[in-house]
Amino acid sequence: MADDRTVVTELATGLGMLGHRDPAAALARRPPALAVDGDTWARLAALHATGSFAGEFAAAFANGRAFLHARDALRGRVPVLVEWTGGRRPPGDEVAPIDLRVDHVYLVSCKYLSANIANPSPARIFEGLLATAGSWSREDWYLRTAPEEYAELYRICRAAAGLTGLPDDPAALGPEQRRALRHALPARRFPPEARHAYQRLCTRVSHESAARWRRRLTAPAERERMLWRLLRIGSAPWFLLGSDHRRPLRLRIASPWDWRQRYRLVDLAISPAAAGQPRVDWVARCEDRVERVRRTVRGHVEVRWSHGRFAQPPEAKVYLDTPTDELPGYFPLDHDDASPTLFDPPAGP
Repeated sequence: MADDRTVVTELATGLGMLGHRDPAAALARRPPALAVDGDTWARLAALHATGSFAGEFAAAFANGRAFLHARDALRGRVPVLVEWTGGRRPPGDEVAPIDLRVDHVYLVSCKYLSANIANPSPARIFEGLLATAGSWSREDWYLRTAPEEYAELYRICRAAAGLTGLPDDPAALGPEQRRALRHALPARRFPPEARHAYQRLCTRVSHESAARWRRRLTAPAERERMLWRLLRIGSAPWFLLGSDHRRPLRLRIASPWDWRQRYRLVDLAISPAAAGQPRVDWVARCEDRVERVRRTVRGHVEVRWSHGRFAQPPEAKVYLDTPTDELPGYFPLDHDDASPTLFDPPAGP
């Protein structure tokens, strides 16, 4: 179930598309074009009445109004139907996290201050290249890429935790044993005697992950598809309505066909990084065919345990480091710069 803030930002965006003067007026009418049930209407009205989400209501509603009037979107035509996914995962192969579908055609994602675009398994990104279906290993990524370093770290942590009855081989750990080891270790930091072993694990996993990723991206077409997936360029255009620290985000995201008309991928570089956890950095350089300039996009992938050290096999967290509205293929909708935003601008130097 979606949390309260998500309910407000997504549904208030949909309300803003329906031509009402403000959220209160829209909630009073409960326009049937927004296809939600009575319990959801009641929840949204109750959240509005508390006043706790006044900023979220104002910013999201303004984004919806901008979408209603934008030349690249509804062009002033009030939609007949706005459908809400309600936080449910799509049944198909959608690249973008779509929250609203407007008149069966316009796909809209409501994103507020998040650079994390995906949380796949490490094998799915480094070997499966973020494909939505395919065959890749489900084995613990640390065991696959750094078995000796992982075993050393495990032995040191097992001894430091003072637990008896744990297997000698970390691959034999069961779920209860994993949780017991996690809770027996000091919060947030490894024991002093384990820190060098953890750094060795990070270094090996980072280098092995980068090498495996590069080996899967030898052909130009593969590198281009990989960049599209990192940028969430899908088979159809979609829209991003949200906000970051700088301004509202109101963007049309290109399809692969659109992207190729405007850009050419020059290079996709992948390298291991030194950080507090295994990490792989990537840098894409693209040529803008219209402005005749080179554009650089940066991101990184962190590999970390899910739900704490040793608790579960590691997952990958995929981040875009370049600001969203500077990404190639993300085109701005026309909007009023005076529109409200959820976040105060960052302090100056």
